[in-house]
Amino acid sequence: MNSVPQAADSAPANPKAPMAKKWLIAILVLTFAFVLMPFLLWYMTTFTRPLTDADLGAYFADSIHPRRAQHALSQIADRMMSPNPQIRESAKPWYPEVVKFSRQGSDELRVTSAWVMGQDNTSSEFHAALLKLLADPNPMVTRNAALSLVRFADPAGHDVISAMLAPYAMPAPIAGKLATRLKPGDVINPGTLVGHISVNGQNTEVRSQVPGTILGWTSPDNAAIETGKSMLLVDPSAEMVWESLRALYLIGQKDDLPSVNRYVRGVDGMPPQVAQQASLTAKEISSRSEKQ
Repeated sequence: MNSVPQAADSAPANPKAPMAKKWLIAILVLTFAFVLMPFLLWYMTTFTRPLTDADLGAYFADSIHPRRAQHALSQIADRMMSPNPQIRESAKPWYPEVVKFSRQGSDELRVTSAWVMGQDNTSSEFHAALLKLLADPNPMVTRNAALSLVRFADPAGHDVISAMLAPYAMPAPIAGKLATRLKPGDVINPGTLVGHISVNGQNTEVRSQVPGTILGWTSPDNAAIETGKSMLLVDPSAEMVWESLRALYLIGQKDDLPSVNRYVRGVDGMPPQVAQQASLTAKEISSRSEKQ
């Protein structure tokens, strides 16, 4: 006897629907995160984001996050370079903060301050502060100060600028046993870890102070080294050579010509623009020397 199929009382529920909804929510959250996180990273790290006066005050007062002060300094420079006279004027009330960080800030803040102060060559307080920075222990601070002084038509940093064309002899920060990390030919930047110095079993990191290419170690690996003794020779980066040549175009002396002419002939690893600037600088120095 054939059985007659019974009609179902109701349609069965779809067990996949709740799971599909959860996956949809998860995908939307992830998509939002992929969009939001880069924005937050940019927002927290970029120095191009404009700051209000209230922001500047808060950032300069933040002693926990030095990058905020660096951001504020960068924004002051942007105001100083604005073609709008009112915006340029709005930077002046913050000049004492710039000078303060040139004296008391970290290495990065002093480097930035030295550059910022070069954007207004009418400020006597900036001029005086830059002259003091020529004695700073950090070579990048003294270089930025010397370059900024050129904008004041002040050649006081000439020797610092001229030395930027030659290899930099990096001194040992402390005495101890040197352990080298990098080799000749490696490209480095300020902050690059180049080695360690061991003192009584305690290792101290040794980081580069200038950008360039390692020319060679003047102290061998595992050798004892004294504080202040040269440990590493660094060939200057193209950017440092370029800035030096541009400054020497204005304040260079006859004694600088041998160093400048080296770059006229071309140096391995340097872009052609460096040789072109070196040629212009050499001609200008020679012309100026003949007139004198």
